[in-house]
Amino acid sequence: MQDALLAIYQWLKIGHVIFMVFWLAGLFMLPRQCIYMLDHAPGSDGEAKWAVRMGKLRKIILTPSLVLVWVFGLLLAFSGGWFDNGWLHAKLLLVVALSGYHGWLVAQTKKMARGARPLSEKTLRMIGEVPGLLLVLIVTLVYIKPF
Repeated sequence: MQDALLAIYQWLKIGHVIFMVFWLAGLFMLPRQCIYMLDHAPGSDGEAKWAVRMGKLRKIILTPSLVLVWVFGLLLAFSGGWFDNGWLHAKLLLVVALSGYHGWLVAQTKKMARGARPLSEKTLRMIGEVPGLLLVLIVTLVYIKPF
């Protein structure tokens, strides 16, 4: 199987990068959409429109991209024989953290769609930086492979 994966290695890498970009773009957008929703009263038409938008972002972009990033990434790691490399362990730990952030943020948006306001604008602005920070660390590990 590893030989078959090596034959399509470039396509696996392309898929991994494309869906990583989609996933991160969605993770950058979702807190911003939450901020926009804060301008609307619970139960208002404006809140309902933002709830629909956030739901579409989650269902059409975020969750499918998350799944495909993991599938392509694990196939890449298997084809490269990298599972015993420390840099991959660190990367996987960060991607697990990013996946957890994704799940937590989805839960917060669902609460907001029900009228709750669990996060302030300031908090949303701060947590909106989390994907960028993790991205810097992940890309550094992939390119430098420090251990």
